[in-house]
Amino acid sequence: MPLSPRLELPYLEPAQAQKHVTHNEALRSLDMLVQLSVEAFDENTPPALPVTGQVFALGAAPTGDWAGQAGMLALREESGWHFLAPQPGWSATLAGSTDLRIWTGSAWVGASGQTQNLTGLGVNTTSDPTNRLAVAAPASLLTHEGSDHRLTINKASDTDTASLLFQSGWTGHAEMGLAGDTGFSVKVSPDGSSWTSALEVDPTTGSVSAQTGLEVAGHTALHLGNLLGSVSQTGGQPTGAVIESGSNANGSYIRLADGTQICLVQDFDAGSATFAGAGQFTDLYRTDTFSVTWPSAFSQVPHCTSHVRMSDNVVNPKSRALMLTPAIAPLNTGWSYLTVQRLSSDAHSGSVLVNILAIGRWF
Repeated sequence: MPLSPRLELPYLEPAQAQKHVTHNEALRSLDMLVQLSVEAFDENTPPALPVTGQVFALGAAPTGDWAGQAGMLALREESGWHFLAPQPGWSATLAGSTDLRIWTGSAWVGASGQTQNLTGLGVNTTSDPTNRLAVAAPASLLTHEGSDHRLTINKASDTDTASLLFQSGWTGHAEMGLAGDTGFSVKVSPDGSSWTSALEVDPTTGSVSAQTGLEVAGHTALHLGNLLGSVSQTGGQPTGAVIESGSNANGSYIRLADGTQICLVQDFDAGSATFAGAGQFTDLYRTDTFSVTWPSAFSQVPHCTSHVRMSDNVVNPKSRALMLTPAIAPLNTGWSYLTVQRLSSDAHSGSVLVNILAIGRWF
């Protein structure tokens, strides 16, 4: 009896008697194979109460009515069992489940999709040529397989980028990684277009630099960018640099972040004075008032020390002593000075030069 090449269905012969027998045999095989669903895979023991229409994928050592039919498909008919050999590549599902298996020629194995060199994979969303792996989920988990787990992000060259980008509404606002070089950096952006490098780590030395004050546990850490500069404060808390220094026509100053300020006024000309000549043993006194403008304003009256000298007192500085006492005023300060001459051997005339060191607060 001639058979079809793939399903081995019997053909009707010309002038064949009882053609219905051959036709029904072909229909029986089609009924088994079309939408193939089996009650069990690798089954070796026939059921005690088989149901007509049930199909079993037999195992390697079938017994009873299935003896000698290893690897065959067994269809239960009203009159008994009908066997058919599966062909490599045929598929079958386990009845009532999503278990799909493929016959390899020797075993039924679970069907699986392509796992290598995929063009894209979308989990609950659609991948695209750029985002070839796309996941839409409340969270993603990458865990270990017994010990460590490392996530690697590799780039082709130093000038390329290997980073993590954080977005809101598809607009980038923070990025960390190797952005255009081999130094680790953290960048932020208000609009996804203009970016500021907030933190950079030198790949050779490991030194860390920050654009502004680096806050650790609520406190601003010191770095090269905020040690020297303009000091400032808000509500008594420092917000700028640690040390500020400067000078102008009135003198020089140093301001500290804690509010301390030191001002130095050098060789302020307090006016002229004349003292008696040789042999004068009586102390001479002179009191005058002058004004000093600090190089940087105080917020309250500072504590001051001073030194005064005559402009012509170069050769013999021991020939006289000059003393100074301050009056009270914080910004443009009024001063009184008292000069005392003792044991002078010469007559002197010139300007009274004043040096003042003032310590106080700038806030």
